[in-house]
Amino acid sequence: MAVPARTCGASRPGPARTALPWPGRGPRPGPGARRPPSGPPRPLLLLLPPLLLLPLLAAPGASAYSFPQQHTMQHWARRLEQEIDGVMRIFGGVQQLREIYKDNRNLFEVQENEPQKLVEKVAGDIESLLDRKVQALKRLADAAENFQKAHRWQDNIKEEDILYYDAKADAELDDPESEDVERGSKASTLRLDFVEDSNFKNKVNYSYTAVQIPTDIYKGSTVILNELNWTEALENVFIENRRQDPTLLWQVFGSATGVTRYYPATPWRAPKKIDLYDVRRRPWYIQGASSPKDMVIIVDVSGSVSGLTLKLMKTSVCEMLDTLSDDDYVNVASFNEKAQPVSCFTHLVQANVRNKKVFKEAVQGMVAKGTTGYKAGFEYAFDQLQNSNITRANCNKMIMMFTDGGEDRVQDVFEKYNWPNRTVRVFTFSVGQHNYDVTPLQWMACANKGYYFEIPSIGAIRINTQEYLDVLGRPMVLAGKEAKQVQWTNVYEDALGLGLVVTGTLPVFNLTQDGPGEKKNQLILGVMGIDVALNDIKRLTPNYTLGANGYVFAIDLNGYVLLHPNLKPQTTNFREPVTLDFLDAELEDENKEEIRRSMIDGNKGHKQIRTLVKSLDERYVDEVMRNYTWVPIRSTNYSLGLVLPPYSTFYLQANLSDQILQVKYFEFLLPSSFESEGHVFIAPREYCKDLNASDNNTEFLKNFIELMEKVTPDSKQCNNFLLHNLILDTGITQQLVERVWRDQDLNTYSLLAVFAATDGGITRVFPNKAADDWTENPEPFNASFYRRSLDNHGYVFKPPHQDALLRPLELENDTVGILVSTAVELSLGGRTLRPAVVGVKLDLEAWAEKFKVLASNRTHQDQPQKQCGPSSHCEMDCEVNNEDLLCVLIDDGGFLVLSNQNHQWDQVGRFFSEVDANLMLALYNNSFYTRKESYDYQAACAPQPPGNLGAAPRGVFVPTIADFLNLAWWTSAAAWSLFQQLLYGLIYHSWFQADPAEAEGNPEARESSCVMKQTQYYFGSVNASYNAIIDCGNCSRLFHAQRLTNTNLLFVVAEKPLCSQCEGGRLLQKETHCPADGPEQCELVQRPRYRRGPHICFDYNATEDTSDCGRGASFPPSLGVLVSLQLLLLLGLPPRPQPQVHAHASRRV
Repeated sequence: MAVPARTCGASRPGPARTALPWPGRGPRPGPGARRPPSGPPRPLLLLLPPLLLLPLLAAPGASAYSFPQQHTMQHWARRLEQEIDGVMRIFGGVQQLREIYKDNRNLFEVQENEPQKLVEKVAGDIESLLDRKVQALKRLADAAENFQKAHRWQDNIKEEDILYYDAKADAELDDPESEDVERGSKASTLRLDFVEDSNFKNKVNYSYTAVQIPTDIYKGSTVILNELNWTEALENVFIENRRQDPTLLWQVFGSATGVTRYYPATPWRAPKKIDLYDVRRRPWYIQGASSPKDMVIIVDVSGSVSGLTLKLMKTSVCEMLDTLSDDDYVNVASFNEKAQPVSCFTHLVQANVRNKKVFKEAVQGMVAKGTTGYKAGFEYAFDQLQNSNITRANCNKMIMMFTDGGEDRVQDVFEKYNWPNRTVRVFTFSVGQHNYDVTPLQWMACANKGYYFEIPSIGAIRINTQEYLDVLGRPMVLAGKEAKQVQWTNVYEDALGLGLVVTGTLPVFNLTQDGPGEKKNQLILGVMGIDVALNDIKRLTPNYTLGANGYVFAIDLNGYVLLHPNLKPQTTNFREPVTLDFLDAELEDENKEEIRRSMIDGNKGHKQIRTLVKSLDERYVDEVMRNYTWVPIRSTNYSLGLVLPPYSTFYLQANLSDQILQVKYFEFLLPSSFESEGHVFIAPREYCKDLNASDNNTEFLKNFIELMEKVTPDSKQCNNFLLHNLILDTGITQQLVERVWRDQDLNTYSLLAVFAATDGGITRVFPNKAADDWTENPEPFNASFYRRSLDNHGYVFKPPHQDALLRPLELENDTVGILVSTAVELSLGGRTLRPAVVGVKLDLEAWAEKFKVLASNRTHQDQPQKQCGPSSHCEMDCEVNNEDLLCVLIDDGGFLVLSNQNHQWDQVGRFFSEVDANLMLALYNNSFYTRKESYDYQAACAPQPPGNLGAAPRGVFVPTIADFLNLAWWTSAAAWSLFQQLLYGLIYHSWFQADPAEAEGNPEARESSCVMKQTQYYFGSVNASYNAIIDCGNCSRLFHAQRLTNTNLLFVVAEKPLCSQCEGGRLLQKETHCPADGPEQCELVQRPRYRRGPHICFDYNATEDTSDCGRGASFPPSLGVLVSLQLLLLLGLPPRPQPQVHAHASRRV
């Protein structure tokens, strides 16, 4: 739909230009004239058929020149096409390179990619890799259960009795304000030596395990010391696992008490601010500790909820949301007399990162008012859980209620909705300090198989919002071996620097009994995990036989990609998994939706589709053919897919058995040959194990040559396929120099360089000096021109990239060039493939002058310009009339390639809307271009500046002077809660200042993840030439547009605008930040994408003992205690903190 245009005041003064009659209104107004006010308003664009427009264009007028007729402009287009084709035929060497390949037919074989066999083989290899980790996991889980069963609980255990390596000890000793320095820790901490290990990207010690304990857990508590005591025996099992499988990475036991023991030992990566890492909040632990959850959180916002208590509730809800994974579903509501959702979500939604962010922002807007109505809150929650018309987890169902207290037990609600089966667990949280009777809250939890918790202050939030997982783990423990199934996680960022990983998890159960004949223990001890780096899985996939545009990908049951070339998160927060949906990794369409669904369902399949793909630089969109083949990876929740373009069905495999020929071709890689044979860039691939990598291609080539002087291409330490293909392509591209390039004068055709790039990894640029200005990626598979040339027929123009925010191009020393490339297609025995791309680099200034001549009435540059007398009629052209006529070449992405306006030469490479917004809009509205919008969910943005928080800690109630002078206030619950927080702040002073992202993530990170909206343009369905009038008030413009055959160019001729301010809107192409994190989440959840949860669910067991459901007690503050606390504050002597571990009585075994 056309964008309405703004009307300009008057036309630009100046000499009369084109004497064209104003269509339907008599003569066109002259300079300074205004349009008659009568008549209906004109549309933005008046499209006229060419035959109807011709008489108007040819009509005589007062001036000597008229706008060129359509056949004239078509003639110019043909001349441009012929010039481009002629240069490419002479210098590109496509035909000559085909002949070279055929002449060397004995040096290579044509191999076939058989998609079904390929994808099944890779799936089998991945299955074998993961199966080895599964066996190690099972050994660890069995050993842990036996060690704990044999362990005897010690009530009098001391810190000095335990010897272990504290992973945070070094950092804490360096920090004089750390927990252990303040407490004077007595624990015997080992001092270890470490060696660098590239597999772990870390310094490690293979003889010991390391222990990490959350900052808010007291290391000297009896529970923690007993945990350290029995888990020490796991060390030998870890070591034995590594002996059996040296490829194992981190082996981790995450305990339900919060202790993490991992192998091999390495110092903890402590952030500069407080370390909030708790293993029980890691994605892999949450997934392994319980089955999927349907959770409704209801928050009491009645008027009795004080300001401080409400803030504690808001924080508690946010922390509760962080215990949910993508397998879970959730909704959050507030209630007083009535219940209502806090956000736009009216039903359970998937607990993914973006939905949880919506909840967290909405929770901050809750306001306390009205009276408490438990009935309204619980009825709303039960209705949510009974809604079967939506996608949900369909496993554990629970209600989490946060309140400051109340008397109503709402038994009638439970009788109506939940009894007698009690399929919904109820967890109640008493928040803040108060004098209410908590018995009703405890009764609600106990009567509905849940648990009661107290959150008196901020220090209790994290620990008590995750303890419910112990309750959910009961049916899993009671199920025994049936529940001992390995699960594989989503992709997430490893906390110890390994990068992107997936983790195999296995729950560890408590097998002890309280006595002979007693019931079986139902506590989960923790989760065992083993990491697998994504890079290790990628190594099992074919790298270079699939061609530049072929690839392997894998997805999980949520549709999130495990492997994909577009999985490139710019920033990672290891608190959250990396969740990129397959339909967001690629440009979504109906065919891909079908493929995704079939893969999630675990089916095999094959489908050829026509689809859109983004270019590597994300500036272009191409419509291409792709073959998708997929199979499930057995014994996992993953499915593997293979994508191949039709031209990648076959590939070349060099067969250089002649060592003399190897040496001959290898010599053309030596820098000494570059002056005569052109500069060679080699792709930085892993040709040999001992090859030192380098980002500098000159240095990498040097390292490669030095290694090749020591080993042969057939060495076992080298990839023979890569080496042979590299050397073969070195020789083939040298023959192209010899047959074509060396004897040609590039200056005659205004060329800066000629080049060839190959699948084998060679990029040869001729002449050698042109390499100084070569900025393309030395890896052809990562070069945008290479990949686009393979996907497009004909000549692909690529102007230099320019950002609108950067300064214009500097046209000095003729160094600015425009790449023109095309793929070399071979047909060998009926098998078609494209093993190379060739091209030229045009001199921008020289070709801009040549462009003006080709789009003029002159036949060649030396012919004098045609003069038009006052009595004769002449058509304008792009050379003589460049002050009045705009002539441009625009590529298929809408970027300026060439212009007849000298002042626009430094804008070559910019989106044309930044050059002439009015004309670009007209081209778009006439369907010459189509727009494609998508979202980048992996972008990184500069952090938002923090608001003015004042001097007080964030989220803490600050009393007024009047409060301090009021004796009643000193005996109130508010004062008690405040003192608790102040004491906590003395010990952990940075708690209130630390943002979660900074506290847990990379402290050096200056960017945060965000969503960016991307817009690309590509050629529409219009192939014919068009003449049109752009009507903008008094500023009409004629223009002509035509596609150039066998190129990605659009030739446009237009009148220059009469009014410089006449713009009908500006099309945007650059990435823009989405404040709302992409598409409206409230709309997206109404049409959720297809997914499946885990195949197993453990939410019920008839033998479950629900008697342990939390103990509540009223806790009136003591004036004597408060006075003592104040004295401690004044003296600056923080008391020894009590253990923060919430341990069930039954955990003491």
